[in-house]
Amino acid sequence: MMVSIYGIKINDDIDKNIFNKLLCIVSSEKKNKILKFRSKKDAQRSLFGDLLARYVICNKLNIKNEQLEFDVNKYGKPNLIRPEGYHYNISHSGDWVVCAFDNHPIGIDVEVIKPIDFNIAKKFYTEFEYTDLMNQKENNRLNYFYRLWTLKESYIKADGKGLSIPLNSFSFSINNQDIELMTENEFNSCLFWQNEIDNKHIVSVCYLKGNIDSIKIINQSNILMSPFF
Repeated sequence: MMVSIYGIKINDDIDKNIFNKLLCIVSSEKKNKILKFRSKKDAQRSLFGDLLARYVICNKLNIKNEQLEFDVNKYGKPNLIRPEGYHYNISHSGDWVVCAFDNHPIGIDVEVIKPIDFNIAKKFYTEFEYTDLMNQKENNRLNYFYRLWTLKESYIKADGKGLSIPLNSFSFSINNQDIELMTENEFNSCLFWQNEIDNKHIVSVCYLKGNIDSIKIINQSNILMSPFF
């Protein structure tokens, strides 16, 4: 099974009636969480994260939304428990929401590339990574920071333990598109894929088997007109 990666761009001008219609697709618990967001953009990211996951799973397995059942593990990672044997992960940042789907554990992270204080890398990156980061040419350093960050996030999400795994307990070495994980953790037989979804957002995926060709971009109409909902 080929790893499936989907993305949807968030529009600020979503109609209120459409937003309310889409809210009816998610669980009542999720709906209540979404309605508590003060920021419209945050509410949209959260909603479309859930919707995109449901759309991808239903589309790949040719089943209805009502047939899906989810829970979360003790670290807070959402899991698909019905149907069994499949894994998914979502991420959202800036203008994009992304979802990865496979029959093996998987993690995905998207980040908007924006200015940052590189001193934060001293706290979350290993000494090797920090040195590597600061050795980058100045015009490439910001992009490289987010390459490392999204790789780290995708790894701890695929492992399923999230931030209970210290980000400075493992390292990445990046040489163009060659990515090497250096860790003493048991979860270490990983593959990585990375790309820019546009010139402001970078995506990384941690997966175990198979191939990733590209991100399939869908739009809001795909969700609204989906026969699965």
